[in-house]
Amino acid sequence: MLRRTLRFTVAALALAAGGGTAIAQAAPAGETASGPVIARMTKLMKSPAFAKASASLEGDWERIVADVITLTEIPAPPFKEAERAKAYAAMLKDVGLADVEIDTEGNATGLRRGTDPKAPLIVIAAHLDTVFPEGTDTKVRREGNRLSAPGIGDDTCSLAVLLAFVRALDRAGIKTKNDILFVGNVGEEGPGDLRGVRYLFNKSKHKDRIGSFISFEPGQGRVTNGGVGSRRYRVNFHGPGGHSFGAFGLVNPAQAMANAIVAFGQMKVPAQPKTTFNVGIVEGGTSVNSIPHDVAMTVDMRSENKAQLEAEVDYLMAALPKAVALENATRSTASGPITFEAKQIGDRAVGMTAPDAEIVQLATAAMNVRGVKPSYGFGSTDSNVPMGLGIPAVTLGSGFKTQRSHALDESLLLDKPSTVSAMQMGLATVIALAKGD
Repeated sequence: MLRRTLRFTVAALALAAGGGTAIAQAAPAGETASGPVIARMTKLMKSPAFAKASASLEGDWERIVADVITLTEIPAPPFKEAERAKAYAAMLKDVGLADVEIDTEGNATGLRRGTDPKAPLIVIAAHLDTVFPEGTDTKVRREGNRLSAPGIGDDTCSLAVLLAFVRALDRAGIKTKNDILFVGNVGEEGPGDLRGVRYLFNKSKHKDRIGSFISFEPGQGRVTNGGVGSRRYRVNFHGPGGHSFGAFGLVNPAQAMANAIVAFGQMKVPAQPKTTFNVGIVEGGTSVNSIPHDVAMTVDMRSENKAQLEAEVDYLMAALPKAVALENATRSTASGPITFEAKQIGDRAVGMTAPDAEIVQLATAAMNVRGVKPSYGFGSTDSNVPMGLGIPAVTLGSGFKTQRSHALDESLLLDKPSTVSAMQMGLATVIALAKGD
């Protein structure tokens, strides 16, 4: 799931870190990597080994598409990715990765060993889960040069690209210094709250070895090196309830919630760094002629800046008791007052990988060599987790152009030349980061 803004400036980078000192540069000048990095990437991408790897990706086109279809038609609702994880683990084993397993959180992982077991581990990931609930028809439909099905783009197509990367590395005989862990992770979308990648960095057997992270999502020419932070809360309001006529005059939790929504909607937020808020779900009550016992609202707050995100949370927490107190003062509490409980249900860290970091420079250089102008920006992706921990991370486009993400008619374009070219740039970034020969 990527929601991007492409407004990187020096000020934005400083604000994203929540500090007052600007990072040296907003983006590689003119979307160009440094001279030495370009020279290094040019040498790699003109090598006979990379030519073989590129040819592998091109020759694998039909297999990649077939893998996309196979995986898309295995539903992966939030928290129910197990069947797709099982299938993907089998695919990771089929391409020859070592130590293939499904960890206790549900991530499917496989290791491609490098020449230096003491070198930091590099994680290359795409997420297994989709936004669609259990029972959604995920049968793929082909319409001209498009494939359509729920979840086919975000992020199923990237899972197939990762498999193609492994085959290309092996066919070209490319060895890397660093071990590379290929991951199909769970829990990237919405309520999953990045649980798969959180597990990798905080609880997995690999957690102390990971030195850098790349997640792939659909698209071309993008380098997401800023993480939009978010906080989500479900706020429950409880009251005595009663008959709408017979108990009229008693406090009503719906009125208290309405007070809170109005106050929340009056919060002032800056345009830069981009900061947003939303009441996405309101629920509760039993009938039209009953004062409800319980109602609830679910809210989402986001920002490119840590301090602004915390300010949003502080505002909400100050507004809630005032909203409840107003209702308790307006109507009778003879049968009991209104109370509330705010439960945090989502927390994505604000983060940033500096534009002059090696991982960003390499991704930029791979595009420079191919004459592609990269775009930089903030997003809400699996990369938020390592960014928040200070570990170099980016989210890159895996190659497929998609439309209508998160919609039932989600689709991807079968444009082989541009898609394969973008895959080749992504693979070059992986090879260079892993110190491949």
